[in-house]
Amino acid sequence: MANPKAGPQRSDWQRNHERLLAAAAALVARDGAQVSLEEIARDAGVGSATLHRHFPSRQALLEEVFRDEVERLRRRAGELAGGDPRTGLVTWLEELTTAAANTRGLPASLAAGADVDSPAVDTCHGIVREATVVLVNHALTVAAVRSEVSPDDLLTLVEAVSRIAEGDPLTARRLLRLTLDGICP
Repeated sequence: MANPKAGPQRSDWQRNHERLLAAAAALVARDGAQVSLEEIARDAGVGSATLHRHFPSRQALLEEVFRDEVERLRRRAGELAGGDPRTGLVTWLEELTTAAANTRGLPASLAAGADVDSPAVDTCHGIVREATVVLVNHALTVAAVRSEVSPDDLLTLVEAVSRIAEGDPLTARRLLRLTLDGICP
């Protein structure tokens, strides 16, 4: 969200924005995506109204908290799209699941993005979904995945496994592998 005022307030606005993001990242990592917005504002040393001027919704705040990790995942999906379709898809799903299991609040944030009727491509969910669509379509061209499996099915699976195995990426990866054995022939 851009600063509606120009001039000297800009540095205050930027400083408050950075403080809010830092506080949100720490508290979401500790408490998950449902952390109190008032607690985030308090930890950042600003009022609740300031938080809401910077982030009109919880989801807007979470989008920015998780943006770097999601952009890293997007780059990784691009790398994987150039290789073997089955290996690329499985590796993507494993890395996405591991990242989600390790990043408290990310699965809930991605799921919230999926609940929107037409998610924007520039949201965290949209970015992850777009990468998944590319890899699934690539895998479908060589029958490396069952034809009835959709990208949304796989994202739901990743979200579920990540939530169940939150903080335990080894278990998340193992559970995902067990499931993928039935999806990828």
